[in-house]
Amino acid sequence: MILLTDELRAQLLVNGRQRDVDHVPVVKFFNPFGAGVWLATELDEDGDIMFGLADIGYPEPGSFSLEDLSSLRLPFGMGIERDILFTGDFPISIWAEAAREAGSIRAAERIIRTARQSRWEGV
Repeated sequence: MILLTDELRAQLLVNGRQRDVDHVPVVKFFNPFGAGVWLATELDEDGDIMFGLADIGYPEPGSFSLEDLSSLRLPFGMGIERDILFTGDFPISIWAEAAREAGSIRAAERIIRTARQSRWEGV
């Protein structure tokens, strides 16, 4: 699977030029076999270093390498995947807070989904 489409890469690069902004995550990567979820909000001009929220046991904001994610080899010839249905909807600070409270990004997704439904039902 292609981890970044041209459209996703372009948005991440735009966000990378706007420092000190609480961006909405653009893309979610995950390990289909276990621990490992990454939400990316920005990409440096080098095209490799992304910023966002990483969860490989505990959710923490920080930088991670697209090349490293792409090079991980998992069982059955699989690799890290991109969640093609992911929509960020909320700034990364909200994701980080929910992930810390819930203990993981995956658990936080349930909280975020509930908040998203409540938000849309109230419209």
